[in-house]
Amino acid sequence: MNDYLSVLRSLMPPSYVQRSDQASIVGGAINFLKELEQLQQSLESQKRLRKPPADSAGSPASAGSHFPNLFTFPHYYTNNNSAGSTQSMAEDRSGVANIEVTKVESHASVKIVSKRRPKQLLRMAVEFQKLRLTILHLTVTTVDRMVHYSFSVKVEEDCQLTSVDDISMAVYQVLDRINEESGGSDH
Repeated sequence: MNDYLSVLRSLMPPSYVQRSDQASIVGGAINFLKELEQLQQSLESQKRLRKPPADSAGSPASAGSHFPNLFTFPHYYTNNNSAGSTQSMAEDRSGVANIEVTKVESHASVKIVSKRRPKQLLRMAVEFQKLRLTILHLTVTTVDRMVHYSFSVKVEEDCQLTSVDDISMAVYQVLDRINEESGGSDH
């Protein structure tokens, strides 16, 4: 195990490891990988900006061109879908946001790509608290008029959202309200 830890420690800058214990090394490696992932997304987005695709209109449906390989299991919702079922990207060209939620026990990862709106992040943070989703970590990347939020949240015990679909739909509804209140309409 010590050999693995020393190799892991040698692969990252010293500033990511404060102490030599196992938890510090693993935690530092996780933080280093998160920063590398964000840097990769940012560089890929900048590369794509130099050669914009013809259909890139600044909508969440075209967000794939700005944030490639972002979603593993995406949940795409449209405002016209009152049942809240998951749809494919081909069916949803006018959605408010592309949302992916993964959940392990009481922790969830929420990835969102949407059009930037005034005070969007602040309003989302307030709404997450109302939904009993405590934000533990947040990464934000913006490209042109698009924004990618990556939230790590704790699902509190009294939270009514029990599945990834529940969380996805609640987040979509929050973003839809923000979209409507800001006067913008992507539908």
